[in-house]
Amino acid sequence: MFSKKYSNILFILIMGFGMSLLMTLIITFINTGMDDLYINRFFKAWTASLPIAIITALILGPPIKKFVDKITK
Repeated sequence: MFSKKYSNILFILIMGFGMSLLMTLIITFINTGMDDLYINRFFKAWTASLPIAIITALILGPPIKKFVDKITK
């Protein structure tokens, strides 16, 4: 298992992975429909969205956590 000190980074990586996966699956389907090339279009889109999701979560995660900690008890 992983050390507790890595929990924040693991959370960000797993959340970015899951969110980009589901969002790309759904948005690709909405925009192009389901056919024989759907999976290829999905993987092409996911190749771009996964790094964007991870980088965004790494940048925005810590300040958003601080903000949420301030406004909650």
